[in-house]
Order: sequence, then C-alpha cells, then structure tokens
Amino acid sequence: MSSSPVSTAAAGRPVAMAASEWSALVFKRLSAVSKLAGVTAASRLEIRPTPLMVSSGVRELDALTGGLPRGCLTEICGPASSGRTSVLLAALAAATQRQEVCALVDISDAFNPHSAAAAGVNFEKMLWVRCGALQKQNSPRRHRGTEKNTNARQIEKPVEQGLRVTDLLLQSGGFGLVIIDLGDTPLKTARRIPLTTWFRFQRAVEHTATVLFVISHVPCAQTCATLLLKVSGKKLSAASCQLSVKDSPTHAQLLDGLQIQGELLRSRLERKPAGSVTATFTAKVG
Repeated sequence: MSSSPVSTAAAGRPVAMAASEWSALVFKRLSAVSKLAGVTAASRLEIRPTPLMVSSGVRELDALTGGLPRGCLTEICGPASSGRTSVLLAALAAATQRQEVCALVDISDAFNPHSAAAAGVNFEKMLWVRCGALQKQNSPRRHRGTEKNTNARQIEKPVEQGLRVTDLLLQSGGFGLVIIDLGDTPLKTARRIPLTTWFRFQRAVEHTATVLFVISHVPCAQTCATLLLKVSGKKLSAASCQLSVKDSPTHAQLLDGLQIQGELLRSRLERKPAGSVTATFTAKVG
C-alpha cells in the first residue's frame, strides 16, 4: 500500500499525491488563510508617525531631544540637587503659559509654590495633588472574627495613592501635562512599582495630546519610557552659596546658577539628536 497522502479530485475519486506536492498544497492553503486573517509581514508594517513635540521650558534640552513628545511617557532621573526639580518647574511654567491644564502628582509632598511662582508657573492652570497617608476601608467580610483586623482598616501608602490618582487623571483626559514626582521616594519603593503600571499609563496617554512626565531618582518606567534623560548638577554659583539660613531662600534661589548637564539615555523617536547626546544649561530664578 502507498503511504502518500490522498486528495479528492473534482470527480470525487481519490488521487494519490506525492509528499512534496502535498506540502506545497498545504503551504498554499495556509498562506490563503493567513491573508484572510489579515496577517501582515513585519517588513510591511507602517512606521508610527513622529509625535508632536512641545517645549520643555529649557532651550538646551529642546535642542537635544526636540522637546517633550505628546502621547508618550518621558522620564527624567537624577540624584538629589541634580537639577531635576528645576526641569520640573520649567516644564510646568512652559505648559501653563501655553494655557494648558496641568496636573502634578506630588507623592512626597515636596512641591514649593514659591519656587514655582518664581519660575513663572500659572497656578490657575495647575492641579496640585498632595499625597500622604490615607486610611482606606477593607471589605467587612474579610478577616471577620480576628482581633488583628477588628477595625478592618489599613494605611494606603503615598506611592499607592499617587499611582491610583494618576490612573484617574489619565483616564479622565483633558490635561496637557501630567507629572509624577517620585524624586524623593525611597529607592526600594520606587523600584517596586510594577512594569504593568507604567505600561498601563503609557497606553492611557497613547493617541492623546497629554505629556506624561516622570521625575525619579533612577529609571523606573524602563522600556515604557519613550524618552529617558539623566541630569546631574555640577556646581553652585557663589551668590547661592552665600545665602544664609535666616534669609529663608526658596528652592529656586538655592539652585540659582546650578550648572546642569542632561544626558539622553533613550529615545524611541524617529528624530535623532544632532551633535552630542549631552546638553549643559544653568538654572535661573524667574
């Protein structure tokens, strides 16, 4: 008996078919099914258009990156006194001066309104969310009859509260700029934020005009960040170093004259930065 596959001819009679012919027939049928399913080769996929860029408020950073991309997640990381707060205030001032509604999720409650006013932020266009310890009610059906959970309450940590508020802000829409300030959050806590959270935020702003801006000590959003910058402070001006405690200087005054260097770590945009991948600028009051 022949071991070749059998095909049915038009007349209804079984016809012996060679193995090579059978493989070719199966390949043709699978190709037809793939086309009907709308499967497209990777080489034929359309390139995602370059997002609209807006100014970050810092001319040197705009020259390096082209600005902040709308509909994307941008992250700026750096240690304390590296200039990340100066970039935050500059971005807020630029967005509010464009008459855009902005939201700042201040997880560590570190925002200084006096410094923001000196930087030119329009508070009428800004929503300031101050995160802190918050008690939330658990389900009364859980832990029933246990002395340890008699009040059925637990403390919601500021990071959890900030992420939940950010999710609500992004889902509501209408914001030109949403900033998450994780700069003063403990390193271990910031790293515990799951990648799925950043992926959900990135998908929420996709195809919108919102700029999602994250300030952190180390990179947290990982591959979900379209633009990743690292800043580092070099030195303070002599005038800032001479300020005494009794003068009660604002944060902006303390950083006046700080030489800040920005380094482009990742960019998923079509536009490539011209020249060097670093830029240096000076923090100024007002």
